[in-house]
Amino acid sequence: MTYLEAVYRYQTQPGEAELRAIDSVREVYGIQRIQFNEKERTVRVRFDASRLKGDAVARLLRQAGIDVQEQLVLA
Repeated sequence: MTYLEAVYRYQTQPGEAELRAIDSVREVYGIQRIQFNEKERTVRVRFDASRLKGDAVARLLRQAGIDVQEQLVLA
């Protein structure tokens, strides 16, 4: 397994329904951790790169109702 982290900026603060939907994303095989930073309006996802790609992770977040705008480049 090769784990990667991706950080996405979101526009609208997630509500209760979106945070509940994130629980189902956490159960997707290959997703290891999801962390929100409300101050910076970012969500950091650690995932298994042999199972998922960054596009698929962003799509899962959008399906959960998170208003993903862009993926940030990690230094």
